[in-house]
Amino acid sequence: MLSAWSAGVAAGTALVTRWGIVGPGFTWLGLGVVLLLGVPGALAGGGTVGWFGCGLAAAALVTGRVRMVSAGLAAAAAIALGLAGTGEGYPVLVVSGAIALGGATSEMLLGHWYLVDPRLPRSALRTLCSFAIAGAVADPVTALLHGALPAASGDAVVPIGWAVLAVTSVLLMVAVWAALGERGYPAVMAATGLSYLAVLTVIGAVVLARVLVVGESLG
Repeated sequence: MLSAWSAGVAAGTALVTRWGIVGPGFTWLGLGVVLLLGVPGALAGGGTVGWFGCGLAAAALVTGRVRMVSAGLAAAAAIALGLAGTGEGYPVLVVSGAIALGGATSEMLLGHWYLVDPRLPRSALRTLCSFAIAGAVADPVTALLHGALPAASGDAVVPIGWAVLAVTSVLLMVAVWAALGERGYPAVMAATGLSYLAVLTVIGAVVLARVLVVGESLG
């Protein structure tokens, strides 16, 4: 999951860097998060591809002041880290998890720049929010198609907890979208605060989905 998460954040960082709406500070922050997630992911089984993705992310961080170069390297890092995540199996789940986690995390990180400069265009936040909503919907659907709810299981606590987190994640990101439609500085503050909660619930939903999928495959 760490490789997928780092891939999603790398993709989000590449997008924001490519848009050029903020300075290199966001690029450095985003890629720092990528490495914070990607290095443990590589150690946990990401292998050579995972380390290659981390190397690309590090190169993108170093070239942060050269916007287009850094954006290209970050995009390449996202691809490599995503491929590293497929080594654990279920490649479609890697993609859906990367979109959900990367969208929510990148939206939350970028929200802090809007707290400093509310004049920035909100379209970027809404784009990242859209990715997060799409991923938060696609990930549980994909997990269900992989057998995340075993019919013979008598323990409903984990599936119910997963369902609650999955639904809550979608609702929170929809609330972020709605908040961004309101005028004034408090709207961005509210959206950023809600995105914090969304990141937490998305993490829980993604983790439990994989617990259920792996548990069913082993059962």
